[in-house]
Amino acid sequence: MSRSRTIDVPGNKAAAPEFLVTPETLDAISPSGDRGGVIIGSNPQNEAEAASILRPHPTRMVTVGGLYLARQLALRAMATGAWVIVATGRPGAWKALERAAGQTPDGKPVPLVQIRRLAPFDLPRSSEDTPLLVIHDGGAVPQELFPPRAPWQTTMYVLPYLHPQVSSGTAANTADLVLLQRLPLNQAQLAQRIWSLMNNQVQQMTQLKDDQVIALGNMTWTLIRLVTNKKEQEILGPIRRGD
Repeated sequence: MSRSRTIDVPGNKAAAPEFLVTPETLDAISPSGDRGGVIIGSNPQNEAEAASILRPHPTRMVTVGGLYLARQLALRAMATGAWVIVATGRPGAWKALERAAGQTPDGKPVPLVQIRRLAPFDLPRSSEDTPLLVIHDGGAVPQELFPPRAPWQTTMYVLPYLHPQVSSGTAANTADLVLLQRLPLNQAQLAQRIWSLMNNQVQQMTQLKDDQVIALGNMTWTLIRLVTNKKEQEILGPIRRGD
């Protein structure tokens, strides 16, 4: 696990400001906080939890558990003004993002979202004004096709489940932020070995509800309840786990 921290906490000057609102309030506001600050959901105290997933540092993050969470994060990154490039073997699963971005006057998709094949290609330059989220949707054992190398570039690996080979790769071991949905016991035990977790944390991962995730980072273990607004529900449907 990288020593670079992304979950926003008081005193973390490099992160986005802390948000203190109820989950009900989240439904009535834009999901983004500021440039790079993306609200994930609410913590057990009913305070909004945000993460700086677009930062002035190359950033690597991982989602484990399904497409809904990854697509919601992508929508919220778009709300901050980020360019989103999805490299995937199942382009149909990401068309909702392309439709949400809208069309140019001549009827072409807005280039804010690009859906590409799962193969190497040149990435556009990222900057504070145009941060870049590269989504690597390449199965449970992803190849390192788009390692984050530039400031304001984040590569997010979408893992449907934890595969034993993930422990030997760089995607999970060097991630700045990992978002985990409910895992069966054998995968929770694998997560324990990868990230040096405690037994009670393993048990908690096996008991998460469909709308709960664990945010895992350096010195960070945060239970978050996913919150969605009406517009997101129209695009993605109800909160769920799995593909």
